[in-house]
Amino acid sequence: MKNNDTIFISEKKGDKIFFSFEEDFIEKNIKCIPMIVRFKLDPCGIKLKLSEWTRMAIVERDLLINTSCSTKLEIKTYHLLVQEIVSKSTGHEAKLLSIDKKPAWADIKNVSDEVNEKAKEFGWQIGLEQWKHLSSLQRFALLKLCRPGHENKNFPVAMKEFKLVS
Repeated sequence: MKNNDTIFISEKKGDKIFFSFEEDFIEKNIKCIPMIVRFKLDPCGIKLKLSEWTRMAIVERDLLINTSCSTKLEIKTYHLLVQEIVSKSTGHEAKLLSIDKKPAWADIKNVSDEVNEKAKEFGWQIGLEQWKHLSSLQRFALLKLCRPGHENKNFPVAMKEFKLVS
């Protein structure tokens, strides 16, 4: 992926598979777990470690990036696929997590407090209309980027990329 090339999960939704703020590690053999994969792992109840991701073959990483994970059947299939790939590449099963039935990114009636608190650190605020107009993947990414242990330096970059601030 170079410059402003865009890859879509679905043209109807317009969700990009990779965000511009992910470009550095996407171009280098997808060395980090992209947001689209993290987004798919949450409803599957799987915690994928970076060490597990890096032991996968590029073709397996591409498979996880491009496999659909929206319906109940797709989620179950994706869960089994991840477990199979992790087991094959590491010799152990991926860690299971509880599934959040009401994730904050899915709530379009309320801007996440976590995201607004992070935005305030930069003197910004996200309005409800702005939040509603983001894709599910964009809201998910903002939530991940404002949490400890993630690339917080990418939060302001994502805010600009999503045209929430200039």
